[in-house]
Amino acid sequence: MLSAGGADLTIAGGVREFARATPRTVAVIDGDRTLSYAALDDRASRLAQTLLTSGLAPGERVALLMGNRLEYPEIAAGVAKAGLVLVPLNPRLTAAEVDFIMAHSKARALIVDEAYAAAAANAAAATGLVLSVDGTSLGRDYEAALADARAVDPWIAVDERDPFCVAYTSGTTGDPKGVQISHRSRSLTFYATALEWGLGPGRRTIAVAPMYHGAGFAFAYAAVYCGGTVSMLRKFDPERMLTQIEAERAQSVFMVPTHAQQIRAVTENPAALADLSSLDTLYFNASALPKPLKEWVLDSFPDAGVHELYGSTEGGVISNLRPADARRKAGSVGHPWFATQVRVVGEDGQPVAPGEPGELYSRSPYLMNGYLDNDEATAACTTDDGFLTCGDIVTVDDEGFITIVDRKKDVIITGGVNVYPRDVEEVLATHPGVVEAAVVGRPDEQWGERVVAYVVAKGDADAAALTAALDGHARERLAGYKAPKEYQVVAALPRNAAGKILKRELRDAPPPA
Repeated sequence: MLSAGGADLTIAGGVREFARATPRTVAVIDGDRTLSYAALDDRASRLAQTLLTSGLAPGERVALLMGNRLEYPEIAAGVAKAGLVLVPLNPRLTAAEVDFIMAHSKARALIVDEAYAAAAANAAAATGLVLSVDGTSLGRDYEAALADARAVDPWIAVDERDPFCVAYTSGTTGDPKGVQISHRSRSLTFYATALEWGLGPGRRTIAVAPMYHGAGFAFAYAAVYCGGTVSMLRKFDPERMLTQIEAERAQSVFMVPTHAQQIRAVTENPAALADLSSLDTLYFNASALPKPLKEWVLDSFPDAGVHELYGSTEGGVISNLRPADARRKAGSVGHPWFATQVRVVGEDGQPVAPGEPGELYSRSPYLMNGYLDNDEATAACTTDDGFLTCGDIVTVDDEGFITIVDRKKDVIITGGVNVYPRDVEEVLATHPGVVEAAVVGRPDEQWGERVVAYVVAKGDADAAALTAALDGHARERLAGYKAPKEYQVVAALPRNAAGKILKRELRDAPPPA
């Protein structure tokens, strides 16, 4: 479909463009395998033909269960060329979770890496078309299917506001919801990403975060959409990532705070393990970098501009703290991103004053189309004038810098007073014996809720001694009602694949005996 003013945006567009402009340029690297733009375009067309000749009609859905590997970009482009809708699946899902998403999305085809065959077996048996990568236990061999298909781009027209994918939320608060993301949303994200973080012709990046996830996909696929090169990191390993930066001469890399923590656990001086002189841009998402960790990142990667961005699957990128303000405004997530409007309101729905906490709403071209077959959930997070909220509580200072205070649902009400866990976590993170901390509320007969801190200790610290030290540390820096009433020292905090801490698991954990 042609919209007024010219052709619609589609996420297949960049691959088509650079297959013509720079056909021999390497688009994707995966170990010793490489894929030029010409080959990427060719294979995407073959996949599109395979799907269409198998009886799928434009607008129907194709599920993909795969980790970071060479085939991921070509599958995304091929599904888009066919006018179909991608349903990316988290490789860590159980069989029951895969079954739920396959059924809810009504996916008519499944492309699966043989490594995850066990989780997909039930779903594959109920799906009309299954293509298997690196094996044939569940369906037709993927490479054989491409070899048999015509290398002709079908050029199925799409409306740029139609979904290119349905990305399912992590399900930390019930069944996962299917977030419909349009071609327009992601195409504009790719272009803005190229402008902000240097993903374009002649530029190299690494797919560090999982591509099934919204941010992981956006910042890896942006490279091939904009004419650059992306190298696949199949599984995160701090030393492997650093040596890969050296080997591929990567310039821009996207990570989540957990990755920085894991690098620091291996070495206080990353440059001692690899030549990082090519690296000029680092950008972080998923959760805010604790201030001590951010200071370490800034000191350890002195030649890289460090960005800290905030967003969500539903809202896309909402804000970015740019390198010029990285130290001065540590703890903030910066100003609204390109083409993004924000408003912050109190419980009465009215705008709050600078420095006062309120719920953040955003409006931009990156917003989701709504939740698939869930109008009630869509209505609950959107306004009549097109703003969307993910329930985050923020403050905005007199310079317009946004700081995430907490998730609305995570705010602790103790004795009738609000406690924002992030305030407490930031204080605990400054103690030299703490790697990271998470704070939640637990039911309390007297106060309604009590503040409980889970901490990961450095080294083999004595739990009782650390707890006593933290109690004094917190009470010196926090009002009494904010100080944790209970501490639990744990080996690690539970996280989803995007690196976000699963606070529900902490709240639901049995109290210590």
